[in-house]
Amino acid sequence: MRAVIQRVKSAGVSVDGGTVAGIGAGLLVLLGIEPADTDDDGQWLAQKVAGLRVFPDDSGAWNRSVTDLGGEVLVVSQFTLFASTKKGTKPSWHRAAKPDFAEPMCAEFARQLDALLPGRVKSGRFGAMMDVSLVNDGPVTLIMDTRDRE
Repeated sequence: MRAVIQRVKSAGVSVDGGTVAGIGAGLLVLLGIEPADTDDDGQWLAQKVAGLRVFPDDSGAWNRSVTDLGGEVLVVSQFTLFASTKKGTKPSWHRAAKPDFAEPMCAEFARQLDALLPGRVKSGRFGAMMDVSLVNDGPVTLIMDTRDRE
């Protein structure tokens, strides 16, 4: 799994002009799935996301997590995170998992994260052409990959 994690003041997803999900302060997680991913990868990533200390405490130091903040998380599937442009300028998606594997993996990641942050995890609509809006806070953007575990 590969994730782009952004600290946000707010974020939302709409499809065909209708709101699918929205959050206030918290994290936007753009999530890519590859065929080798497992539930263990999702659990590891969920724990990392819930515990990332990227929010300021009273002194301004980044010592608080979304868990500490009581913030929300918006998970948006994004197969394009596994794009390859090795052979020219037209991206290839061969490293991205097919929808029949990726959709349940993405849903399971969101469930694992919701177990850590009950009622505070929202999701986009898998496979839809989504309009994702956000007010980036900082900006703070991190990239995590379960293959590297760092």
